[in-house]
Amino acid sequence: MNDQPSAPEPGDDARIEALEQRLKAAREREEGRNRSSAGAETDANYRMGNRVLAELIGGIGGGAFIGWVIDHFAGTSPAGLLVVMALGVIVAFRSIIRIASQRPD
Repeated sequence: MNDQPSAPEPGDDARIEALEQRLKAAREREEGRNRSSAGAETDANYRMGNRVLAELIGGIGGGAFIGWVIDHFAGTSPAGLLVVMALGVIVAFRSIIRIASQRPD
């Protein structure tokens, strides 16, 4: 016969059951908190990032295109392209600074 006492089952102790219930409740509260606040904040940050990227690409690309058109018709080879593209970069960074300084909604 076996003289050693049998080990208690994990579910037999009331303290462990109470701890598991408290952990489950804490996880549910944390998930609810994360779903409500993180989703809106992440969406706002994503939209702001897309807006900044669009301003930067639009400023550089638009300036380059307009400068190329000026060079093509005026015959001032790279001068128009460089000047108008530099203006596009300046306008893009000015817009990005303005977006960054706005208060969050």
